[in-house]
Amino acid sequence: MLSRRQATLIGSLSIVLWGCLALLTRLTAGVFPPFQLLAMTFALAFGLMLAKWLRAGQSPLGFLRQPPLAWALGVGGLFGYHFCYFLAMRLAPAVQVSLLAYLWPLLILLFSAMLPGHRLSRWHVLGGLLALGGCWLLLGGGQGGFASQYLPGYLMALLCALIWSLYSVASRLVAQVPTDAVGWFCAGTALLGGLCHLYGETTVWSAPWSAWLGVLALGLGPVGLAFFTWDIGMKQGNLPLLGVLSYAAPLISTLLLLVCGLAQPSGALALACVAIIGGAALAARGR
Repeated sequence: MLSRRQATLIGSLSIVLWGCLALLTRLTAGVFPPFQLLAMTFALAFGLMLAKWLRAGQSPLGFLRQPPLAWALGVGGLFGYHFCYFLAMRLAPAVQVSLLAYLWPLLILLFSAMLPGHRLSRWHVLGGLLALGGCWLLLGGGQGGFASQYLPGYLMALLCALIWSLYSVASRLVAQVPTDAVGWFCAGTALLGGLCHLYGETTVWSAPWSAWLGVLALGLGPVGLAFFTWDIGMKQGNLPLLGVLSYAAPLISTLLLLVCGLAQPSGALALACVAIIGGAALAARGR
């Protein structure tokens, strides 16, 4: 068992890795259809855990037998979030979808108060709202507004936020399930993604080496290691604090794009930095 602080630090690593998601996705250059990319990256995530089992001399089948609730949460959370996100992106503009989908850190903050032995302090709430405002600025502040014809897409984006926040917080209810089992949940997600790909997409194998490098980096990092470290943080760490810290992911993403010359500095970016960092500092007071 890890201490609460150690588990929170490990969970924070997921946020850093998710901050690299946009940059690494740029490497794939949109070559691969969404569900094919989903299947390939989650298969790599499973391969990462499989390599760990083989190196440790452990039987992968020993982690396959888990309670039905753990399987429902694991595969439902991982695949359900991505399925709804891809569908939302098809039905509504990307900026508005991103804003709505990124309500999940705030929902984690609120849902964590419902767990036995947990409560929210005013610092958690203030920090979460301040960080949410920073995220709103960072992702465009609702630029273009919300149009009624895109309502189905908006609803799918909200469902994304609900699924991921419930998956994250409910992981505490199956804390006895080892993090290694997430490897099998990734395998299940890869299988479902592959089936969706075969049903409605055209398979792409001819791609530049940089795109394949992007797939490998995604599968090992933001779509691989990140889900394992997040599981540790959710089961043993400080849930409200991790919820607020999650707003740093789009900030890290934007800063990396800025460093690589793929984004432009602005006053909104500076204000977003102050709001998100300030929100995390307020939330840390509520530990």
